[in-house]
Amino acid sequence: MHLETKLVQAGVGRDTITGAVSFPVYYATAYRHPSLGQSTGYDYTRTANPTRKVLEEAIAEAECGDAGFACASGMAAIHTVMGLFSQGDHLIVSLDLYGGTYRLFEQVLSRYGLQFSYVDLRDLQAFAGAIRPETKAVLIETPTNPLMQITDIACVAGIAKRSGLLIIVDNTFMTPYYQRPLELGADLVLHSGTKYLGGHNDVLAGLIVTKGAELSEKVRFLHNSIGATLGPQDCWLLVRGMKTLALRMERHQSNALQVARELREHPAVTDVFYPGLDDHPGYEIQSKQATGYSGMVSFRVRFSAQVGPFLENLRIISFAESLGGVESLCTYPATQTHADIPQKIREYVGVCDRLLRLSVGVEHPDDLIHDLTQALDASLVAEGCRR
Repeated sequence: MHLETKLVQAGVGRDTITGAVSFPVYYATAYRHPSLGQSTGYDYTRTANPTRKVLEEAIAEAECGDAGFACASGMAAIHTVMGLFSQGDHLIVSLDLYGGTYRLFEQVLSRYGLQFSYVDLRDLQAFAGAIRPETKAVLIETPTNPLMQITDIACVAGIAKRSGLLIIVDNTFMTPYYQRPLELGADLVLHSGTKYLGGHNDVLAGLIVTKGAELSEKVRFLHNSIGATLGPQDCWLLVRGMKTLALRMERHQSNALQVARELREHPAVTDVFYPGLDDHPGYEIQSKQATGYSGMVSFRVRFSAQVGPFLENLRIISFAESLGGVESLCTYPATQTHADIPQKIREYVGVCDRLLRLSVGVEHPDDLIHDLTQALDASLVAEGCRR
């Protein structure tokens, strides 16, 4: 079956007692044993839950992996995966990185003895040079958040495997509809299910997909032991969202491309970052390793003084911190998603005080473009933006 069909059919036919097309939400935390030494396959809901199992099997199949694990948030998923490593272990991580991941690494996990190096993974020589004897893994964001930098997953994986490194890819921006890292050499895929997979700004979730029996069992142990598992109601919401993933991603992408082209022409904008533009530095790699470009667009305005008036004048697009839902959102990374990254590092990477990030929703593109245009026009005439 095609991926679109697999997603729509998640859970269908699984409730053999009632025939419910929408798989039920199982709230039970405990399950009766038929007799001593026997189990129905469900003992305690942290270890396994029927609703969660439908979700975990659906994401594993979508990513062409061997096992899926549903966590309480995207950060819970990353933290669970970090349980694979021990004191003194070193990881190489994408330089342009989501601020929440950076915060977890630098303010929490570094206190437990894990070490992290932030490398521009577009530079394969720099990546190879950063590998140490104690290096155990590479964590790739591609496209990166928020500058939409593209990493060649297969090339990085080739170098990593020669050194015995685990290859982890955050696939949140692309989803398995457009990109399947396990097929490109990755060992493990991460998702903030809160974003495109859920798709409606109404559920907090994280997902892990593993390749190989040994790695799958290690993550299964950590998932159960750490216990940051996803509750059954949220599992049901995420399955429901994933059923329309294909339809939504096509509209997100179509709208994003139109928005990116319009932003390039506006006098208030200096830079536009969208991997679906043919002059984007990573366009060829993205076109090779994925079947699409998703719905995230970042851009810089001419003056930092424009940011406030621009955000205040948006009427359809919401100034809010998230992405991937049907509603369009605009984020200011400097004070929101990347606020915990020190300013010097943030600006070195390129996340300056003129950068804005758009999660382009599924509204009519003409309405989104009109909203952006009028807000940008207003920002230009605001005091402090004149020359």
